[in-house]
Amino acid sequence: MKKIISPLLKYGIPVALSVLLVWFFYKNMDMEAIKQSLREDVNFWWFVPVIVVSIFSHVFRACRWRLQLRALGIDAPLSALVNSIFGTYFVNLLAPRLGEVWRSGYIASRERTSFSKVVGSMVGDRLSDTLTVLALTIVTFFLAQGAFMKFLSQKGAASGESMFATWWFWALVAVGALMVALMVWIFKTKSENKVLTKIRLMLTNLWEGLISITKMKGKWWFLLYTLLIWGCYFFQLYIASMAFTFTKDLGIVAILVLFVFSSLGMAVPTNGGVGAWQYAIMFGLAIYGVGELPLGDPYNPQASAFAWTVWLVQQVLLVVLGIYAFVSMAIDRRRIAQGKTIVRTKSDAEGMTL
Repeated sequence: MKKIISPLLKYGIPVALSVLLVWFFYKNMDMEAIKQSLREDVNFWWFVPVIVVSIFSHVFRACRWRLQLRALGIDAPLSALVNSIFGTYFVNLLAPRLGEVWRSGYIASRERTSFSKVVGSMVGDRLSDTLTVLALTIVTFFLAQGAFMKFLSQKGAASGESMFATWWFWALVAVGALMVALMVWIFKTKSENKVLTKIRLMLTNLWEGLISITKMKGKWWFLLYTLLIWGCYFFQLYIASMAFTFTKDLGIVAILVLFVFSSLGMAVPTNGGVGAWQYAIMFGLAIYGVGELPLGDPYNPQASAFAWTVWLVQQVLLVVLGIYAFVSMAIDRRRIAQGKTIVRTKSDAEGMTL
């Protein structure tokens, strides 16, 4: 029974959550209005540079991961790492977070090295992304404070001159502080409880992953690649906003708000971010007057057209890159196998001569 329930929970919940979010937010949507917006408000040629920038973001991620692997004594070729990144996002479309496990297994198998070492580097890779999103979130709240307060005031959710004077902001600060305190307590406690032990082990691995980044050679290159990766992510969305008549004049701060919201939306365990990503984007657009709340009503055709178009372009690209990656990896495996056969044959021939 456990063997049946575990896969259902692991893979069924993300699918169910995706379907539920899509149904909830689009059950009352005017699909004809969305189609009209797509016909009249979009210049699809803008998505050509979006695709190019997106591909570069994956290449930069592979370059950054190579630095971490080299620090562990694993010198995988960049082409294999690029394929693993392409494949990661493709696999993540099938099951959230499964791609990270898959790419670690692929590189560990190809390079004949420890799987746990490769996983450790991947943990550091993702941890750096988490810290980046946290930093971007803090900066964005400062830069877009005026827009947030105007939006909340219009909705009757806040008053006052500063968002820092609102009770909900300090409530969030208190919850964040409580979570940090809880993690510190779990990390320091000597309890042998199985759940606490697993959480403590996870926190230890995360901490070691972070420390390994600070001690590696080429840490400044790591920082540069991180900036390039997230810069590409941001400019993908910024360029995409230029494709729509109703978002092309929003400005950098507004797109930064959409970017942060969408990044947080990707943390929701759904397949490819479907549902959660669109909701985050539409909520951000509502702050700047594109569409209204509640998001499930018929007054969001433009915001919906934007969210679904940008998301679908990205997913199609991920599928194409994933297919390319798996074909390339099959060719690479064949080449490696042929090379081993040639070496073995040559060695046998030398042995016969002797």
